[in-house]
Amino acid sequence: MLRGTVKLFASVREAAGRSVIEWELTNGATVETLVAHLQETLPGLDERSDHMWIAVNRQYATLKTALQDGDEVALFPPVSGG
Repeated sequence: MLRGTVKLFASVREAAGRSVIEWELTNGATVETLVAHLQETLPGLDERSDHMWIAVNRQYATLKTALQDGDEVALFPPVSGG
């Protein structure tokens, strides 16, 4: 089993109702697996998840990025403005 944390920022944090979530997934999990798990367990996150920026251990990541035990994943909403 893999375990780690997810840090949520701005509107993603507001949708989830918290800023940090502990996660546990099976070996071989990817960021995509984690996002799918979060969509199932956190109502309100689903509509934001297609446009989030994702980092794993402070490095930008893709949905195909493999997760390791102890990883810290951060989810950021898209930034707009002028």
